Amino acid sequence: MTLPSVRKAIFPAAGLGTRFLPATKAQPKEMLPLVDKPTIQYGVEEAIASGIEQVIMVTGGGKRAIVDHFDRSLELEHYLEQRGKSDLLHILAEVDQLSNQLVITYVQQKEPLGLGHAVWTARLLVEGEACAVLLADDVILCDERPVLKQLMDAHAKTGATVLALRRVPRHEVSRFGIVATAGSRDGIHEVIDIVEKPPTSEAPSELAALGRYILIPAVFDELDRGEPGAGN
Repeated sequence: MTLPSVRKAIFPAAGLGTRFLPATKAQPKEMLPLVDKPTIQYGVEEAIASGIEQVIMVTGGGKRAIVDHFDRSLELEHYLEQRGKSDLLHILAEVDQLSNQLVITYVQQKEPLGLGHAVWTARLLVEGEACAVLLADDVILCDERPVLKQLMDAHAKTGATVLALRRVPRHEVSRFGIVATAGSRDGIHEVIDIVEKPPTSEAPSELAALGRYILIPAVFDELDRGEPGAGN
């Protein structure tokens, strides 16, 4: 049986960004720059390179900067044209082109009730399909296949929910969600548990979860029954 391809990706972007205060007091943490781009743009570019057709941005209050970034700014274009800034116009055109390569939709999470609730907020737009989730905080650059595309391929093989993992030094496991596995084959691990930020002595492995997921539709049924995330 051939599974339908994953066409949609959820970008949870409704958090308050308190870890980055005061930089995030007036702008979303997803708009913080990494070199010359906001972090969320790297994620959208990864989604495009992986074949995603629709991005669903889950935003909260004060997130207008994300909408503005992916929308055209005719006033800015006119300003640059008048001053002959063709190099900057080219950069703007590259950003504008992103929204021509996929559909970007916005849905508001009315309260910051955690990651699971943010994903659940997008359920009606997902329409019962398997979907991707990308956390813009985790910028992952690959010279070959994007990480998201690797997950999509693993989902096509297994039909399961899939998440990205990376091996971390043992002394750093207390900073991450660490998975317990029941074996692996061809680089795909069977995850049986995730322990959030365990003490070094209690970590079940050195495999840390990254901010990339493929969720099967049944996950949304579980989120229906879930509680707000930790700290909310």
